[in-house]
Amino acid sequence: MEYSPPPLFKQGAPARVKVTVFAFISIALLMMDARLHMLATLRQGAATVLYPLQMAALLPRDALANMGNYFSTVSVLQKKVRELESQQAIAARSMQQAQLQMAENVQLRKLMGAREHLPVKSMMSEILYEARDPSTRKVVLDRGLRQGVALGLPVIDNAGVVGQVTRVFPFTAEVTLLTDKEQAIPVQVLRNGLRSVAYGRGQSGLLDLRFMAPNADILVGDVLITSGMDGVYPAGLAVAKVVQVESSATGAFGRVVCQPLAGIDRNRQLLILMSAPDVLPRPAEEPPKALGKKHGLPKMAPLNLPKLAPPVTANAPAKPAAAAPAPVANQGAAR
Repeated sequence: MEYSPPPLFKQGAPARVKVTVFAFISIALLMMDARLHMLATLRQGAATVLYPLQMAALLPRDALANMGNYFSTVSVLQKKVRELESQQAIAARSMQQAQLQMAENVQLRKLMGAREHLPVKSMMSEILYEARDPSTRKVVLDRGLRQGVALGLPVIDNAGVVGQVTRVFPFTAEVTLLTDKEQAIPVQVLRNGLRSVAYGRGQSGLLDLRFMAPNADILVGDVLITSGMDGVYPAGLAVAKVVQVESSATGAFGRVVCQPLAGIDRNRQLLILMSAPDVLPRPAEEPPKALGKKHGLPKMAPLNLPKLAPPVTANAPAKPAAAAPAPVANQGAAR
């Protein structure tokens, strides 16, 4: 009995023949594609059909690459964010310093302009800090005895009066602000020249005009200036602006509330007036009038009164009456 392999294991043409045939077919197709471009359409169709399969095959590679890029990108971005934040902080600080310097320059220019119009010598100063006592309104300046600062000198800014030097140390000076309860300044209304005295109100930062008549000519918006009558502040410096006027219906004194014009709580550079304004001396007091003999009064002469005759009693003998003297006129006539 003859043995034959099953159909699955049956072999066709030899392998060499197959290689040779397929090689000729490939060469023919290459020549046709190179010369006639007949396979371009077929190639495009095959690329279109195989594109999803190519993308699916590339997904694992792309996922790994994208994951690495993601983490590296996040770290780079975080580093850049930190750098930008530090640069922003530096830029913000520089901008704040620039703004502060601009504000100080503006304030200094205003002070220099006000300094040129002052009738007395002045010195620039800067506020170091506020006084420790919260119940008072005081600041400490960076000028003292070494720079010629003395007690009682007025302190101003470009807008008006700030206060007065009340304590002096070798390198610093303490200034009591105009709004302190212990401070008072003679003022007058710029509009009509009405004189009064402004008193500080403490922490409220306002001033009071006390003991004003109910019919006093003061209106809201009036500007108060120094009158110069105290011999401390030069006349004509701006002090405050009237913000409230209250009249009493009972005829008592009215109440006037004023807002200081100076930048008491804002400005840091101030001017110290180094000399008091020229004030005429007070006239000499008249000597008291002399009283009594020791002070040159006219001497009092005694009065010549006629002597009275003693009273006549019953036991005493009566004395003869003396003859009356002859009248002077008759004596002259007899001569």
